[in-house]
Amino acid sequence: MPERVVTNDDLAKVMDTNDEWIRERTGIEERRHLGKNSEMSTSDLGVKAAEMALKNAGLTAKDIDFIIFATLSPDYFFPGCGVLLQQKLGCDTIGALDVRNQCSGFIYALSTADAFIRSGTYKNILVVGAEDHSFGLDMTTRGRGVSVIFGDGAGAAVVTAGREEGRGIISSNMHSQGEYAEELAVLFPGTVYGWSDVLLNDDSQITADQIYPHMNGNFVFKQAVARFPESIKEAFEKSGEKIEDLKLFIPHQANLRISQFVQRQMGLRDDQVFNNIQKYGNTTAASIPIALSEAVQQGRIQKGDLICMTAFGSGFTWGSVLMRW
Repeated sequence: MPERVVTNDDLAKVMDTNDEWIRERTGIEERRHLGKNSEMSTSDLGVKAAEMALKNAGLTAKDIDFIIFATLSPDYFFPGCGVLLQQKLGCDTIGALDVRNQCSGFIYALSTADAFIRSGTYKNILVVGAEDHSFGLDMTTRGRGVSVIFGDGAGAAVVTAGREEGRGIISSNMHSQGEYAEELAVLFPGTVYGWSDVLLNDDSQITADQIYPHMNGNFVFKQAVARFPESIKEAFEKSGEKIEDLKLFIPHQANLRISQFVQRQMGLRDDQVFNNIQKYGNTTAASIPIALSEAVQQGRIQKGDLICMTAFGSGFTWGSVLMRW
């Protein structure tokens, strides 16, 4: 996580908001920001997380034979962050795949890594979720509905072919519904609204709503609380496991109200759900690996525990990964 902590009171100094308003709607108390003038980038955050994951796995960059990098805030429009990570870590000339599934990015990346390993294509895959949201947020009253939610950070996992029966990823699912693509999106730049020359045109019709993130918050909430339980139930049905045996549910940290709503719907106890959005905000593709890492560090996950990770976000896309630690 970046070192710079941005509290709700800090945001109240630059936009018309307050701590009570933010907590009531999102559960967020603070978040981490690199800031618009930071010398660090998304891939730099990814490198730090990847180095931690490699150390925990007892591996080096030379042991990795494929990279999957999930982000909505890449260093460049192209190339993607995967190749930048490959170079900065000093990996061999291995393949690097970029995943652009926003809040569902880590679930999509982890599911893809699992399929590659099951097929025997690769042995050690580095999966990274990293975000630098703060470089592109509208930090004014106009953008407060979105800007108070998001934070920066990165998480990573090494996915390896294992030999212990019953451990590892048991089932996964991925879904999308493109008819709602513009309900949560950044529309510019792109082939619909144009390219950089549009901004140089005195007659430019590009608006702040197209440049900055747009979110239909109430609609996203209603969709999320419906899709989360569907995906979780599908993961358990495909696996043959029982939800009563679930040790820990790690949801994408989108909004504490969404996590609590889903918890009630699924009949889960407080000790079965891990939330850290209060400290970090929504870190999109990074939120699940950050939460997973913290849960392990806090002793909330032990060998053999049944873990479910679920995400929903822009696209709309959503999915789950069920695994035994």
